Amino acid sequence: MILESYNPIFLALLGTLFTWFMTALGSAFVIFFKSIKEWLLDTMLGFAAGVMIAASFWSLLDPAIEMSSGSPFPAVIGFLLGGAFLRLIDLLLPHVHTAHGETEREGIKTPWGKSTLMFLAVTLHNFPEGMAVGVGFGALAHGGDATSIAAAIALTLG
Repeated sequence: MILESYNPIFLALLGTLFTWFMTALGSAFVIFFKSIKEWLLDTMLGFAAGVMIAASFWSLLDPAIEMSSGSPFPAVIGFLLGGAFLRLIDLLLPHVHTAHGETEREGIKTPWGKSTLMFLAVTLHNFPEGMAVGVGFGALAHGGDATSIAAAIALTLG
């Protein structure tokens, strides 16, 4: 395959740039809408949730089970560890659930401002996706199965 001749770090950079571009393209829609009806927002959020759930299963869990000789245990352990990690982050990091009308922060009390918290939230949100894309491109460069790149692209689009 032609990508095998490239440096894995360069391929990871390409994957990261592709992910960035797709994120920027998706967020550009706010330029065209001054206000949005609540039912449309609910529909779009539901669609996004469905895509993310489908992408997480078909692009991550299912291939993980197949790669572990059909045993679901490594994938289940990884899934549970990921859930525990997210719960720990939810308990520790300061945040506000503004969608539910809350105004008081949860988590550890900190003097951090909103911009610092937003930076931290975006970084933590994108870290697992970036790792998946980087590993997918790196595995492909070292003779990995094309499933790796397909999973990375599906995760990026999803």
